[in-house]
Amino acid sequence: MGSKNKLKRFRENESFANVIQPSREEIIDNNYTLKGNWNKDFFKNDNPIVLELGCGKGEYSVAMAQANPNKNFIGIDIKGARFWRGAKTALEEGMHNVGFIRTQIELIDLIFAQNEVDEIWITFPDPQIKYKRTKHRLTNSEFLQKYKKILKPDGVVNLKTDSEFMHGYTLGLIHGEGHEVIHSNHDVYKNVYSPKEVVGIQTFYEKQYLEKGKPITYIQFKIK
Repeated sequence: MGSKNKLKRFRENESFANVIQPSREEIIDNNYTLKGNWNKDFFKNDNPIVLELGCGKGEYSVAMAQANPNKNFIGIDIKGARFWRGAKTALEEGMHNVGFIRTQIELIDLIFAQNEVDEIWITFPDPQIKYKRTKHRLTNSEFLQKYKKILKPDGVVNLKTDSEFMHGYTLGLIHGEGHEVIHSNHDVYKNVYSPKEVVGIQTFYEKQYLEKGKPITYIQFKIK
């Protein structure tokens, strides 16, 4: 994507009512105004809140919101030029149950309050295979504890990935730390028991992986 296109998208994002772009300073003071108030001030309803972390182009968040009008969805990514597409689509289609936040995922527990989130989706994250990149894996122990802070007691995390490494790493960590695996699958499109929201929605990159014959893995779990 050219720099002119990026700048255009950044400018458009600033005008989108469904895009929130807080400064790091606003967040790290631990007094972020929307923290604990997402239902009341942003969505203006009491419906469950579902997050998609590293939402990319935002198509998964938008598709889930279309399929679940009684839930609120928030896509989170640091690259606003990417989720511009999802935000624009949601506005064009008059959707009020999906929004986007441009921020770093490591700040998530300063953006949402305890027990404010019902569900988390992590779709095709960078597996960060090198050992020195472990701290950046979105399912490492530190991230899981951040998710636990904001999830309701019965809240769940979903990991959908084409990376067998990421799948295996996460599964091993879940078992090792005593978390609860609800569903685990090494190839969701060959399993008749795969949840419909897992196989019924495909991201731009997922379609490319499937065309190459790469299996898509999935884990749903609760953090204890």
